[in-house]
Amino acid sequence: MERVILVDEKDREIGQAEKLEAHRVGLLHRAFSLLLYNEKGEMLIQKRADGKYHGAGLWSNACCSHPRPGELIKDSVKRRAKEELGLETENHYLFKVKYEFDMGNGLIEHEMDHVFVGRCHEDPKPDPKEISDWKYVDPTELEEMMEENPERFSPWFQLIRSRIDFSKIPLN
Repeated sequence: MERVILVDEKDREIGQAEKLEAHRVGLLHRAFSLLLYNEKGEMLIQKRADGKYHGAGLWSNACCSHPRPGELIKDSVKRRAKEELGLETENHYLFKVKYEFDMGNGLIEHEMDHVFVGRCHEDPKPDPKEISDWKYVDPTELEEMMEENPERFSPWFQLIRSRIDFSKIPLN
């Protein structure tokens, strides 16, 4: 049973909960989102697998997940990039944002999301239980895709997009 770290409004740890229960009740918990770019400056996006319990079939940032209790968030980013994408990455912290989204199906994403950015030097080898498709996209083209078809993208990815210009991300 996977557990998440519950936090208060200031991102201070206040406990733990089973992951699915945290999403059913809408408990605020710690999460991360990783934006990855290749050497051409294209962003890696992934389509969430159809079997995901929420957000299935939506396009999103390269990787998003939760740190385990007792795990540093930077370590969880590296771990999940390896597990989901088969990639070793060096990542840099950008900012954090709190959000709450009704994901339908009786699930709520209520997260304190730590946003990281990194560079990847190879194509991913995704876990098919997590990712059904992926591609590298020019940031300007991605912005247009998200503007024209917002329903095809995860709500947290859209929120991140509203906070930063994907074509001007600092990579070091």
